[in-house]
Amino acid sequence: MDPEFPSRRLASYLNRTQTPLDVLALMTLWIVVVPPNDFGSWWREALAARLTLSAVYAVDLYFRAQFSGRPWYYVRTHWPSLVVVVIPPLRVVFSLRLIRAMFRRGHLERFLLAALLLVANAAVAVYFYERHAAGSNIHTIGEALWWAMVTVTTVGYGDYYPVTFLGRVAALFIMATGILTLAVVTAQVASSFVDEASRRRAPFTEAPPNPNDVTLADLAERLARIEELLKSNAGPGTTP
Repeated sequence: MDPEFPSRRLASYLNRTQTPLDVLALMTLWIVVVPPNDFGSWWREALAARLTLSAVYAVDLYFRAQFSGRPWYYVRTHWPSLVVVVIPPLRVVFSLRLIRAMFRRGHLERFLLAALLLVANAAVAVYFYERHAAGSNIHTIGEALWWAMVTVTTVGYGDYYPVTFLGRVAALFIMATGILTLAVVTAQVASSFVDEASRRRAPFTEAPPNPNDVTLADLAERLARIEELLKSNAGPGTTP
């Protein structure tokens, strides 16, 4: 067997699965930011989500270990992945690579996906923070999502608003995400226009002179020198 075959299989597996797992971790970020006491009657759903994530990350670790060709050595040298199986919310730390990648040029779709997931997580978190708070007017997931969309687009109708400290912290996060999204989209669009204008100007740009090109003036000068050489080399009485 090719000794590099296991590493190629592992690299192929990682290439196919890392982004979906990063997205899954971002989708379940609310499990991390919401204190257990705030889940209330939703504690069963939160526990089921945590157990499901543990199962998914355990299967992922199993396949990675098998594809590495040295399962036990892989598990020992990748112990953070084993910790993530026990404490699934820690997987969010590894998902920061998706957030880093979304700021690279040409990754606008990744940026929008990550921004949407982060806003959705903030909306879910605000729902848990606000639903039983005194004076709160956000009591359903639908109201929390509507408030999040209004906030991230900087419209701010004011029909729903957080009253708790953690809810207002989430609101600041959503507002910052909205401003950052607008800035990134504007920069990407402007960059596309600049690139398109550069491509259109390229055919009309005068090419730099090639030192090997011969002009008519050069040919005339060379012919004149050849004629002078022929006259000087011609003997007496010889007609040029």
